[in-house]
Amino acid sequence: MTSAPPPATTPVSLFHAAMGADFDRLHPRIRRRFSVGLRGGEACTGRGVMDRIWHGGAFVKPFLAVGATRNILVPREGRDVPFVIENVPYADTFGRETVSFVRTFDLPGGPRRFDAQMVLDPRGDRVLDYLGTHQHLATELRLRAEPDGSLLIRSGEHRFREGPVDVRVPALIGATAEVRESYDDRSGRFRIRVRVVNDWFGPLFGYEGSFTVSYTDVRRHGVRPGLRPVREEARA
Repeated sequence: MTSAPPPATTPVSLFHAAMGADFDRLHPRIRRRFSVGLRGGEACTGRGVMDRIWHGGAFVKPFLAVGATRNILVPREGRDVPFVIENVPYADTFGRETVSFVRTFDLPGGPRRFDAQMVLDPRGDRVLDYLGTHQHLATELRLRAEPDGSLLIRSGEHRFREGPVDVRVPALIGATAEVRESYDDRSGRFRIRVRVVNDWFGPLFGYEGSFTVSYTDVRRHGVRPGLRPVREEARA
């Protein structure tokens, strides 16, 4: 007589739901950070320093400048740049559990933001990443635990949406993002590395640095004004 399989663990967050059993392979500190969600009721704020924010060739700068008007990417390079990342769960206008990924970089000349809001894809095995203040760009994200317990995130297809327009962003002007987040037990800090690459033109943009985090009760403190996007996109 074969025994029944153990019951599936109830996902604690949309990231846990997307990763399934692979979530348990993450470093415990990474698991805690990506357990942020409505079920747990916690928000996570990271504060640290980007050792480097870099850009590709000069042709990239006009695209970064346009994106910056909607808090997409960062139009300036820098070293030793203080930054804050705010991961706050909330229910969006359409009732979907959402977690903010709002990064603020304290660059010379004034702070710059890179906004993203994440929801679980209807298929349940990936995350949808809506970019910017108006969520005009959306991309699929695949999440994977690496052997050392770090989290690897890779982007897939990008779509542009505005009113009736819903089109795939061509590979010629699109890009693939790779994000690696890990925890350094010796320093007690999270480490982040982001790299955005175009298939035709090569590396476009990226940053790397480290940070510490603190957790707050989102049911008590709520979502601060200005963290949510101006416009929310219903299309998955």
